[in-house]
Amino acid sequence: MSGVEVAMGSIALMLVLIYAGLHVAVSLILVSFLGVWVLRDNFDLAANMLVVAFKDSITDQLFGVVPLFVLMGLVVSISGMGRDTFDVAQQAFRRIRGGLGVATVAANAVFAAITGISIASAAVFTKVAVPEMRRRGYTRQFSVGVVAGSSVLGMLIPPSLLFILYGILTEQSVGSLFIAGVLPGLLLAVTYGVGIVAMAYLTPGFVGGQQAEAAPGADERLMGWGEIAAKLLPIAALVALVLGGIYGGLFTPTEAGGAGAAGALVIALVKRRLDWRAFWQVLVQTGHTTASICFLIIGASLYSRMLAFTGMPGWLGTTVLEAGLSADGVVLAMIAVMVLLGTILDSSSILLLVLPIAVPILNGLGVDLIWLGVIAILAVEIGLLTPPFGIAVYVIKSTLGAESDITLGHIFRGAAPFALMMVLVLALVFFFPAITTALL
Repeated sequence: MSGVEVAMGSIALMLVLIYAGLHVAVSLILVSFLGVWVLRDNFDLAANMLVVAFKDSITDQLFGVVPLFVLMGLVVSISGMGRDTFDVAQQAFRRIRGGLGVATVAANAVFAAITGISIASAAVFTKVAVPEMRRRGYTRQFSVGVVAGSSVLGMLIPPSLLFILYGILTEQSVGSLFIAGVLPGLLLAVTYGVGIVAMAYLTPGFVGGQQAEAAPGADERLMGWGEIAAKLLPIAALVALVLGGIYGGLFTPTEAGGAGAAGALVIALVKRRLDWRAFWQVLVQTGHTTASICFLIIGASLYSRMLAFTGMPGWLGTTVLEAGLSADGVVLAMIAVMVLLGTILDSSSILLLVLPIAVPILNGLGVDLIWLGVIAILAVEIGLLTPPFGIAVYVIKSTLGAESDITLGHIFRGAAPFALMMVLVLALVFFFPAITTALL
């Protein structure tokens, strides 16, 4: 078999294994090992490549950023900052039709700037926002749909765990990726807000909540400026510490993760929201998440080496050039593949599967890899909201509990308009790359 045939066969085998239920990282490692063995007809060489990949993949200091940002996000999620942010946003948008939905988006946008994990946002605001929206007369599908849609802001507005992963895989500056994600993230949040208000007027049956908003603020105590400041000050301080440190050149991304994790711990202790039991649970969950991500990175590194052995990236690049496909055409094909894979895989796995094949081709075509990173994150995040996988949807359902009257169907239907709005923003970023590069 030729190298290209082995590469094609490895892709087919990997998809079969993943569909059969084998973990993505295990599939990557197994297929890569078999691919090198078949290519070189040497079991020892394939085994040695496994050892080298495990040793070299995650020994760089940059990988320390993963557990640090995960730890910060989990501490923030139990510190009550999500609740505080929502309370302030709820008061700010109380006079707007669909205002509670807009408040959820605004709170999620702020929360995203201190977590970087979509799943944490989905879990926190399912507990905070959904009961309040249901109490105010919003429909089931809208109440959970707005939480599902706005939770994806956690992976676009920096700091973002997916941007860190993309930077590691493509050897791009994580700090530059963070800056590139600011305007697209804000654009997505504004698009969500405008879309919610439009839906409240055009499709009131889908949104609900009109009766409660007829007399806004009648049944709630309004906070004073001092209380608002007390709720927002810790959030602003943490954002300034992490992002200000990175953009100001004081910290590397890894150092900023350490500073952010320490700052989040201090805030949680001052708020008396963190006891020993909760802290242990946070540490265990951080370990589980970090181990999963690092295992995926090792698998992706091994798979990239196997593809390099086959010569497939060079063959694909030559084929694309000879076919006359433009760089935009290849990017559109990558987007289509990522959105399709989003129906069955999580975001990290999609990046790890697609980037080793797509990036060498696009880099050869002169594509800006920072702009491509924003495109890739938007594409894979659409998959968080699409059936049958839709990991954000399942997190929301799990958080609601088995006794809830909200079904998976309600969540997917509620998230559908937000997935369409994400497609709109993706199109804007694709046609107007300056949205991502304006701050660089």
